[in-house]
Amino acid sequence: MSELFLVTGGAGFIGSHLVARLLADGARVRVLDNFSAGTRANLAFATKAGKRLEVVRGDIRNRATVERAARGARAIFHQAAMRSVPRSVKDPLGANENNVTGTLNVLQAARRCRVPRVVFASSSSVYGNTGDLPRVETQHTDPISPYGVSKLAAERYCVAFSRVYDLETVALRYFNVFGPRQDPTSQYSAVVPRFITSIADGRPVQIHGDGSQSRDFTYVANVVDANVRAAHTPGVNGAVLNIATGRKTTVNELVEAVGEMLGLPAEKQFLPDRAGDVRDSWADITAARELLGFEPRVGLEEGLRRAAEAFTGAAALGR
Repeated sequence: MSELFLVTGGAGFIGSHLVARLLADGARVRVLDNFSAGTRANLAFATKAGKRLEVVRGDIRNRATVERAARGARAIFHQAAMRSVPRSVKDPLGANENNVTGTLNVLQAARRCRVPRVVFASSSSVYGNTGDLPRVETQHTDPISPYGVSKLAAERYCVAFSRVYDLETVALRYFNVFGPRQDPTSQYSAVVPRFITSIADGRPVQIHGDGSQSRDFTYVANVVDANVRAAHTPGVNGAVLNIATGRKTTVNELVEAVGEMLGLPAEKQFLPDRAGDVRDSWADITAARELLGFEPRVGLEEGLRRAAEAFTGAAALGR
């Protein structure tokens, strides 16, 4: 019988792409999701998976639910979280309950059910605005939002569990992940789907700040590959790794790239800075390359093309 993997938040954006990869690799997958952000439509691709896919509706804040879902798993990919910086600013308690307490429940469940490894979805937000660029894992962390604080706390719990219990953990610090199945209509949506749909619809692109702030925009397939490698690679227990492309792109450059790809004008509307937003963030991915053999195979331009096809339809490209 094929190996079983648990994906928390498996009906969400990144989680559903991870589920697709695991099923394609022949594994069995159990999804645990409360559907507060994820949707069953995100798993529509899996209709032919049959008994190899099990979907459990439940919340990571419920210890018993998480423990039931963890039974028999070869590894847990912990993707479930309150992901948005602005949302965490509005609801810091909710961010803590989901991202810290929820992660502790996952780690405890893995330990009780003797799951060999947990791969945790951390975030570049743990760095804050301090330190040199690009970001390196050995830098001092100084998160400036409740989201960043909650991710750092959860990350440190992962490292602690790897040191004091018989449980292997790997924490992956994601940098600005984008791709199909993101919701461009959400008030908390990422900039790439919002920029694509705004330009395609002839609306101004809303930018918080002056647009010169930099990011490391990372296509979702690269992140999925990093997760799979982190689950199977020996000798990485307790590791904390940047997962990105290692490429700096300003927000203004992103807008121009999307407009050029769509063959449409890109009008910009500048808004005030948002509380909790980091000014500049891009990654050094040397450690992930060395420890996981990770290499971002989908670059920004190709990733934007794939995302645009998903959000606007292929016919919209190159108009």
